Amino acid sequence: MLDLDPVLIAAIAIIFLVLLVILNKLLFKPLLKHMDDRTKSIQDDLESAKLNSANVDETLKEANKIIVKAKQEALVITEKASEKAKQKAEKTLEGVKLDLENKYTQFTKDLEKDVSKFKESLRGQIPQFKNSLKHKLDSI
Repeated sequence: MLDLDPVLIAAIAIIFLVLLVILNKLLFKPLLKHMDDRTKSIQDDLESAKLNSANVDETLKEANKIIVKAKQEALVITEKASEKAKQKAEKTLEGVKLDLENKYTQFTKDLEKDVSKFKESLRGQIPQFKNSLKHKLDSI
């Protein structure tokens, strides 16, 4: 039947153990080390991504604050410019009003002078009108 040879069994056991030691040294330890390094690298990348996400959130908040502040400053600048424009328009309007009032005053003075001159010239011509009217009435 089967003959079991203890030397052959011992040799196979020794070869098996040597093979296990060689495989452990050359294959399993580097493979396990690589898997551990990869797991650590993935964990480091996840933590780095979380930090980056937190940094992005902070940066986004700062950007929003800056935008809000810029909008407020723009509103203040717009209001100041609008106020300056209103004041300038009011000054210009006041200047134009004063100029028109001065021209109107001068016009009324000139008109009064012209009216008084016209009245004087009419008064000076009253005797001629009377004579002319008498001649016309006499001729009728």
